[in-house]
Amino acid sequence: MDKQYSIREVSAKFNLPASTLRYYEEVGILTDIPRNSSGKRIYLEKHINRLKTICCFKNTGMSIAQLQEFFQYEQQELSHIDDILKLLTNQKNHILAQLAKMQHDYKHIQKKLAYYQAMKTAVDNHTALPNWQDYKCDN
Repeated sequence: MDKQYSIREVSAKFNLPASTLRYYEEVGILTDIPRNSSGKRIYLEKHINRLKTICCFKNTGMSIAQLQEFFQYEQQELSHIDDILKLLTNQKNHILAQLAKMQHDYKHIQKKLAYYQAMKTAVDNHTALPNWQDYKCDN
């Protein structure tokens, strides 16, 4: 038998408020959640796996509408394979653009860090301060 999780356990596991889990259920991206005799939700491994996908996709910037679309397509994946590929390819391209921007921003931070480390060294050694133009990023 599948391990069962309470909403509190799932909430803690994914660092999501219970209201978000209920919202995911309401919008149809987290489905078929049984209830126990007192009406409390019972999450199973399939829900945990679905939440891993939801969190992964959300972390890449995928919207709720895109998640709904993806899971709708996934219900009949063979007849929607082109739609799934298009959606995931678009998301991959979105991630690549984010990564490129992050790499650019990382280089800028690295140059700022080097500049201020050189400034500290100069102050500590009573030498000439560095010139920012020697560290400045090209945009």
